Amino acid sequence: MAKVELKQPIVQAIAEDVKDAASVVLVDYRGLTVAQDTELRKQLREAGITYKVYKNTMMKRAFEGTDFAVLDEHLEGPSAIAVSKDDATAPARILCKFAKDAKALELKAGVVEGTLYDVDGLTELSKIPSREELLSKLLGSLQSPITNLARVLNQIAEKGGAENCEAAPAEEAAEEAPAAEEAPAEEAPAAEEAPAEE
Repeated sequence: MAKVELKQPIVQAIAEDVKDAASVVLVDYRGLTVAQDTELRKQLREAGITYKVYKNTMMKRAFEGTDFAVLDEHLEGPSAIAVSKDDATAPARILCKFAKDAKALELKAGVVEGTLYDVDGLTELSKIPSREELLSKLLGSLQSPITNLARVLNQIAEKGGAENCEAAPAEEAAEEAPAAEEAPAEEAPAAEEAPAEE
């Protein structure tokens, strides 16, 4: 069997992995211990990210005609790719966090939602919280006013209902309202007199 025929299924597998991917991040994994590599693969797998080591030439062929072709210039030395189809920032987030402890892991570049990012860009992207974290924060902010309203209503009920709560007397409110209405009426004639004097 010719080498091209042997390589074709691998190229197709890479192309299938990156098809419809939200993000692809390239890393240099040299120097990782077996334990570190195993732990990294576990974390990525739990997040639904495909992580594989391929030859650069095969990745170049698989990337042809896709948004990920811009990664070709970064395909030097041993390379592994982390591919996410759902959470676009997950590979950058997990790999950057892991690289803090495992200094041997080096990020090269990545394409996130069609945009090429260098190492600094990936580091910034890694600071974006996951979708689940953002949803839980949103839910917390939505529940906060409801919880506060429930506390106030509960306090009113404990004090014996709305009739026992302090309220402004109706007479004071009625006195303040006409005063507010009279003020603009007094100002209006003064404004009319000024042009007549000129």
